[in-house]
Amino acid sequence: MDKDKEKVEEPIKQEVKQEVPKDNNSQKDNKNNKNNKGDKKGFFTNKKEDPAKIKLEQENKKLKEDNQALNDKVLRISAEMQNMMRRNEEKMQNMLKYEGEDLIKKLLPTLDNFERAIGMDDANLLDEVSKFLSGFKMIYGNLSDVLKSYEVEVIDALHQPFDPNTMEAVLVEEVEGVEPNMVIDVLQKGYTYKGKVIRHAMVKVSK
Repeated sequence: MDKDKEKVEEPIKQEVKQEVPKDNNSQKDNKNNKNNKGDKKGFFTNKKEDPAKIKLEQENKKLKEDNQALNDKVLRISAEMQNMMRRNEEKMQNMLKYEGEDLIKKLLPTLDNFERAIGMDDANLLDEVSKFLSGFKMIYGNLSDVLKSYEVEVIDALHQPFDPNTMEAVLVEEVEGVEPNMVIDVLQKGYTYKGKVIRHAMVKVSK
């Protein structure tokens, strides 16, 4: 009986032993399946960026560029405003500085007429003409003093080199012993007002 039992149990043991490798293979397959599942998960995690996120980044970039452009525009406008204010301030200062220029220009012809009248006087100071012109001389002197108090000065031109900035040559004459381009006569006096030329001197120049 024992021998028969052994005979019956041996095939059963063999069947069990044969089934073990199958279990191992199935475990390997399960591992492979798990690995494959992991690969699939990894594949989906490396997908492309969200289009909405890309659009948001582009909009943010554009907003930054627009903001920078606006800042640059504000800076330019601010600089232009400062320059305009500076120019207006300089203009106002010049207007205040030379506020009497128009009036002085209108007085200069009167001053010229007094000079012409005084020039008619001769060496005899006791005749009627000299007595008459004495009043002119007094008025001329007072007017000249008033103009000087407002910084009106006569341009020194006679026997000076010709200066186109302060003089206007209306006649040219060759004079022996005189260098060319020298003022040999002043036909009409020139004047400056606070350093600014308000009337050029009309002169005769040597050639």
